[in-house]
Amino acid sequence: MNFRYLALAVGLALTTLAAHAQVGLYINPVAIRISNSQADTGPFAFLGENSKSNIFYGVNIGGYYNFYHQGKTEVGLDIRDSFTNGNSATLNSFLVGVRVATAPFKRPLKPYLQASVGVGTTRPPTSSVRSNRAQFGIFGGADYTLSRHVDFRVVEIGFNSLTTASSSTIGGVGSIPASKLLSFSTGLVFRFP
Repeated sequence: MNFRYLALAVGLALTTLAAHAQVGLYINPVAIRISNSQADTGPFAFLGENSKSNIFYGVNIGGYYNFYHQGKTEVGLDIRDSFTNGNSATLNSFLVGVRVATAPFKRPLKPYLQASVGVGTTRPPTSSVRSNRAQFGIFGGADYTLSRHVDFRVVEIGFNSLTTASSSTIGGVGSIPASKLLSFSTGLVFRFP
């Protein structure tokens, strides 16, 4: 008999939680500056032979699910997949992160911060071999509410670290440190409360 009351209480709590949950979906352009402290001089140089940096352009496809609300603060999960190209090389980043958003201003501006981990897949311009490595990063940005279901992502800035394809990871020649990724994105977010 007590189990029924416990199951009923848990069911009501989950219904209340789901009623306040919010989903957001986005497809936004992204620019990523990838840099390294050491130039790769080998045949599998991801950034280009003897180059320490390059800019990649592409798209972020993803969504978030805010499952916790307390006052003006929301906590949830963000899942994204980024497809970018530069210097005839490709970078694909699949990341999952914890996202915290708040609305501290009178204006409908909602800043957020998230920490993400996942897998970065890189392919150098001179090879079809792909390198899969762990990727982690921090993203911060602000969404501006345009309507009940649409936000304008004013800006999102991300700082990531990833060991890219190189003569070190593919050819086993030398040692190339992990690259730093600085990303900028903007666009629309479609929300479904």
